[in-house]
Amino acid sequence: MRLILSISVLLLLGMALPSAAPGRRPPGTQLKTLVIDPGHGGLDPGCNGANEIWEKTVTLAISLKVGKLVEDSLKDIKVVYTRKTDQFVELWERANIANKNKADLFLCIHCNSNVNTTAAGSETYFMGLHKTTGNLEVAKRENAAIKYETGYKTNEHYGGFDPNSPESHIIMVNFQTAYIQQSLKFSTLVETHTQKISKIRSRGVKQAGFLVLWQTSMPAVLVETGFLTNVADRNVLKSEDGQRIIARGIFNAIKQYKISLEKSKPADIKQDTPAKGKDSVAGH
Repeated sequence: MRLILSISVLLLLGMALPSAAPGRRPPGTQLKTLVIDPGHGGLDPGCNGANEIWEKTVTLAISLKVGKLVEDSLKDIKVVYTRKTDQFVELWERANIANKNKADLFLCIHCNSNVNTTAAGSETYFMGLHKTTGNLEVAKRENAAIKYETGYKTNEHYGGFDPNSPESHIIMVNFQTAYIQQSLKFSTLVETHTQKISKIRSRGVKQAGFLVLWQTSMPAVLVETGFLTNVADRNVLKSEDGQRIIARGIFNAIKQYKISLEKSKPADIKQDTPAKGKDSVAGH
């Protein structure tokens, strides 16, 4: 009850979050530009796997492999990276890169972590209300990257967003309800294709409020490729072969998503509304 009241008060007062991305375009029927966003980087290392490897290293390696597959096999798709080296890119700038390039799909690559080292598996998220504490914690951990940005609390790009506040995350979602249908579709394809060939099992498709997805003007997903804190997942994620297989699974999803878009008529692509139902809409 206290949470509901807090949210109501914040909505009435008007939380100082800027509006979602300007120039919102209707859902399209082509995949011409893909923006790949390797999570973290530079001074923001992300999570750590038993002091063996950092998240920023894994995400960059998988992202470059995905991009190479697309560039080699789907030559009509323009691939743009938010980073191609070990550099720090602010969360708002990652979305801005996608918007400036008029991307048709925004793909964020991440790794998961948990104090419970038995937690394992991949998850693909699209923007929405986190219906479980676990989803909220994942969003809070990834959104905490803004703490590496100087003066983020007064930065106009975030308007005082508090990465530790459940209210902030819930209200943020209200600013981004477009493209949920397409984001859900692609998320499902990612989990379906990666679990077919990877040793890392699928934990399903989920919703949560991620800052990096919030301001995008296109279908957007965040892939948690596995848990660096789990020994089995980590062994896959830190290996060249494991990264290559995960990249292949994501590429297969991109390919099928592209085909499905091109088969759709404009009338078949509806403006999205917030998704309903259970938190995990696919997988386990």
